[in-house]
Amino acid sequence: MKFGASPRALFFTLAAAGLLSTATVAPAQAEAQLLIEASTGKVLHAENATYPWYPASVTKLMTAYTTLRAIKEGKLSLNTLLTVSKNAAAQQPTKMGFKVGTRVTIDNALKMLMVKSANDMAVAIAEGVGGSIEGFADMMNTNARRLGMSQSNFVNPNGLPAENHVSSARDLGILARALIREFPDADSYWHISAIRYGNRVMHNYNALIDRYPGADGMKTGFICASGYNVVASATRNGRRLIAVVLGSYSGAVRAQKAAQLLERGFNGGGLSWLTPSLGTVDALAPIDAQPPNLREEMCGGHRRKPASEDNNEEEPTAEGGTSASGETNPGGQAFMLSNLKPSNGKFVLGPPVETSTPVMVFTGPPDHPDTVVQTASAAPKKKKKTAAKGSPGTAVKQTKSAKPKVSSANR
Repeated sequence: MKFGASPRALFFTLAAAGLLSTATVAPAQAEAQLLIEASTGKVLHAENATYPWYPASVTKLMTAYTTLRAIKEGKLSLNTLLTVSKNAAAQQPTKMGFKVGTRVTIDNALKMLMVKSANDMAVAIAEGVGGSIEGFADMMNTNARRLGMSQSNFVNPNGLPAENHVSSARDLGILARALIREFPDADSYWHISAIRYGNRVMHNYNALIDRYPGADGMKTGFICASGYNVVASATRNGRRLIAVVLGSYSGAVRAQKAAQLLERGFNGGGLSWLTPSLGTVDALAPIDAQPPNLREEMCGGHRRKPASEDNNEEEPTAEGGTSASGETNPGGQAFMLSNLKPSNGKFVLGPPVETSTPVMVFTGPPDHPDTVVQTASAAPKKKKKTAAKGSPGTAVKQTKSAKPKVSSANR
């Protein structure tokens, strides 16, 4: 059952039925969507949800899950120190930019991972928890099999392009439920709107945070082959929903489509008796096919500017109009989604609203955090001790600061 049919949905339906070869190239703007209840796993909407997909940085949800499970098993703690290796420091393109040898607690690394989508922190976590990227990937895949994520195979902890690094909307929905249900004490990691490192503030790539009423998670991702992906969650009146959107044309379109799914889920309860049951997310039947490769559509020369996680080129304009992805942008002032119920089903995110101050992150141990911001190119500096005591997530005064070297693209 779908909210609306589309040519790409027909393509995947035919592929699933064996009427098209799985080697057939997916059409432009191929996309997968899923909406489920977090508490029950009940499927409220599914479109191409069991088609394999490149997860990109949404992979980091499994990185976080694997880390939190290791902590739960007593193998380490949130205060365990990780060391940035040469391999971690060399990661591209989005990273904190710490120099080799910098130490950071797992707690701070997770915050940088979820907000900044820092690829160097993903590798530091993998090496610190699993001994190596390969060892950590084995742990990720063991967890995936245990959770019933039958369409997933992880090669690295950050989602950078790899041929056999795949998942699906179905599997990512299962993973999101597991994070929420198994680690309720870690729920704050999924909806930090911004972090502060020294004098630098980094905002979450998830545009729903602080812009969609009740938004409380979880992670975005982008590589050229996958398009713009997001696993989003929101809670209203004690009911939490999880939306998965894979393959959108831009960050703005991705956010709007996730918001549209969530909005219909929250507002459609009165007609639920008219909707045929879609079962639970784990009961969705996987499709045996190759994931679509959207590189040309997402990163071809037709783009006005290079595609990246920072690229919100399809934001609605005051005059309205149609974006390059074919989405009609309503004109006029943007309204909060909870107050917007247009007949055509299009939703516009409101402007960002600062609902909380950035969460402080730091390097070094929690009892004596480093007071100098480390950068990839900075010469080694002597630590200056401070009498202030800190704990994971608490602010510690920075005596010097410099902007870490970062790239504009988040992979």
